[in-house]
This record gives sequence, C-alpha cells and structure tokens, in this order.
Amino acid sequence: MTIDKLLVANRGEIAVRIHRTAAEMGIETVAIYPEDDKGSMHVQIMNELVQLEGTGAAAYLDIEQVLNAAQE
Repeated sequence: MTIDKLLVANRGEIAVRIHRTAAEMGIETVAIYPEDDKGSMHVQIMNELVQLEGTGAAAYLDIEQVLNAAQE
C-alpha cells in the first residue's frame, strides 16, 4: 500500500515534525486548523489546508469535523 497524502490532526511542533518526515518520504500533508491557528507554523508549511469551525484545542477534538476533513 502506498500513502500519497497524510492528514495531520495535530498542531505545533509535533505537526511540523510529522510534515518534515512525510516530505522526506514523498508524502503530501494536509493540515486541519481552526481560525485562531491560521498563523501557526504548521499551517504555513503543509501542502493543503482544511479549516475547522471553532477555536483552540476544542476544534481538533471535534471528531466529526476531523473525519469530514479526512474524507475530503
């Protein structure tokens, strides 16, 4: 099985490290983020972006939103 794209459902330094490793492996990354994380490093470096509703950590914990982003 080949992975072409990876949804990174995290933020901050962990998301940046995941992106860097994926890039080294030739895998594109997709960031999910709420409006208040728009200026964050992980949002700036990902290949694709999906904005979540809400703010802060609560937006990342909204499983329905995360699953919808993954399906897109």
